[in-house]
Amino acid sequence: MSARGWPVALAHGPVGVRPLRLRDGPVWVEIRLRNEEWLLPWEATPPGMNLRGSWAQRQSFGVFRTMHRALRRQARAGHALPLAITVHDRLVGQMTVSGISRGAFQSAFVGYWVDSLVAGRGVTPTALSLVVDHCFGAAGLHRIEANIRPENVASKRVVEKLGFRNEGLRPRLLSIDGAWRDHLSYALTAEDVPGGLLRRWAVLRP
Repeated sequence: MSARGWPVALAHGPVGVRPLRLRDGPVWVEIRLRNEEWLLPWEATPPGMNLRGSWAQRQSFGVFRTMHRALRRQARAGHALPLAITVHDRLVGQMTVSGISRGAFQSAFVGYWVDSLVAGRGVTPTALSLVVDHCFGAAGLHRIEANIRPENVASKRVVEKLGFRNEGLRPRLLSIDGAWRDHLSYALTAEDVPGGLLRRWAVLRP
């Protein structure tokens, strides 16, 4: 029996989201290795880990395979939606809805990254809009939260463009790049976007 809202494949124009596949591994590795400077400052890591000395080792196909297996289990259990972001059907990034809680909460967190080559082209806001609308629709969630470091201008720009509500600073929320880092908490509830987030983005997009 599939978890609610999973699996899912969505698209708007050339931008799509779909389940992350094992055969995405080689392209995932290539993108991650090439984008070390772009991605490293925002990578969540266990306390004490020195990512700068192990970036290449952490972007191997073996690491991808282990991650994919774990995310697939979480998806089947209804705890996560691990998705590939694509442009013209080519992998360009990853978006994961995680920490899905049911009962009276019906909420989750979302995180994402994209290849620097497609940054600033509307790919991430489009993908996030598709995913949020799916979460508030078929997946039956009520609230989506994104926690972003104050210094991460590009990621903040995505959620601010889409009208996510800034709910304030969460001090020392996650261990990133060797230290506990403050994050800004952004959120949307289903009531915030009665017409759908993709529809809002279509109106707002220049």
